[in-house]
Amino acid sequence: MATVRVLLAFLCFALVGVHHVHSRHLLSFPASPLLAIARKELGVREKTDKNDGQRVNLYQAAAGLTTGAPWCAAFISWVYQQAGFKQPATGWSPALFPIAKVIKTARPGALFGIYFPAHKRIAHCGFVEEVRGDWITSIEGNTNAVGNREGDGVYRKWRPLKSIRRFADWRVQYE
Repeated sequence: MATVRVLLAFLCFALVGVHHVHSRHLLSFPASPLLAIARKELGVREKTDKNDGQRVNLYQAAAGLTTGAPWCAAFISWVYQQAGFKQPATGWSPALFPIAKVIKTARPGALFGIYFPAHKRIAHCGFVEEVRGDWITSIEGNTNAVGNREGDGVYRKWRPLKSIRRFADWRVQYE
């Protein structure tokens, strides 16, 4: 019985290892400068769960926001600025999706916007990290483990494509 468990454990580790290498290859898309910066921020958390903290304040400042303001769009602006872009520089998530920047399909490094009927607008956004079938993995600021739009940190999430209203790419003019 112990031998079977050891063999199963070995098989699981082997499969996870293959998946890990495959995923890293998929993520080496040209969007890597933006995504590399965003990935380094994974795990950042608010200080008191009130849209505050040293890193969160940096994100907010990149968009001209003050401590306490929602910061999902500010996080995106900060990442772009760290990559050498002057725009976007906004803390308002709908402003990240002007017609000139909207794209039809998800791709790594693009932005996604989720529409909230209660707000009658896109009210949460993040980066597309990877596209897998009908799902994306994302890197998002001001979310949480369950994916709320008003969260406590920077997280990697799985989101179904059908939950996303719009995609945009601010790199288009530079490519």
